[in-house]
Amino acid sequence: MSKKEFAHDEEAQVNDMRSYYAFQAKIYDLTRWTFLYGRKTILQKLPFDKDAPLKILEVGCGTGINMVEIAKIYPNAHIVGMDVSGDMLRQAGKNLEAYNDRIELLEKPYGGNDDYNKQFDLILFSYSLTMINPQYVDLIHQAKKDLKEGGYVAVVDFHKANFGFYRKFMKGNHVKLEGQVLPVLLEAFEPVLCKIKPGLVGVWNYLMFLGK
Repeated sequence: MSKKEFAHDEEAQVNDMRSYYAFQAKIYDLTRWTFLYGRKTILQKLPFDKDAPLKILEVGCGTGINMVEIAKIYPNAHIVGMDVSGDMLRQAGKNLEAYNDRIELLEKPYGGNDDYNKQFDLILFSYSLTMINPQYVDLIHQAKKDLKEGGYVAVVDFHKANFGFYRKFMKGNHVKLEGQVLPVLLEAFEPVLCKIKPGLVGVWNYLMFLGK
């Protein structure tokens, strides 16, 4: 694939995400708790001092639910949330109103021409990498560049579908469930935590990964 074709593919994917979440933003917080497992658990595994003045980035922050939890756990953290969906970010703004003084919300895809070289103590991907295909590889390597020395990447995401019907269903919802994310994470980072756990009645597995 040429650079021009790749850029066109990425732009099309961003537009698809924006269209998809124009409606989903309205119901996201009411429904996603039923199958987005491990989001609170991965945050509880972070190895930082609670009072540390951290700088944290969440890529694909959606409605900001994870950012609310991070803000509660780390009262001195500056938290940047990045998402391509303005509808999701507007909901995030409402959810994060109490923490406005240390929250930054950016409507844009991660990577590209941004220069965050070694700025972040933590970069979080929560159920976002399996929706970003094939650019998830570039995003993982970008995160490695953007972390401070001693920084961590945290990932909680779908891993692999155990049945073809569910793999096909999730593909229709822009999610690839073929275990493709973990090998790239293991290549880029030294794992501190790496667990694959069963999702709803074993239809799929999900991944929790913490690396440095």
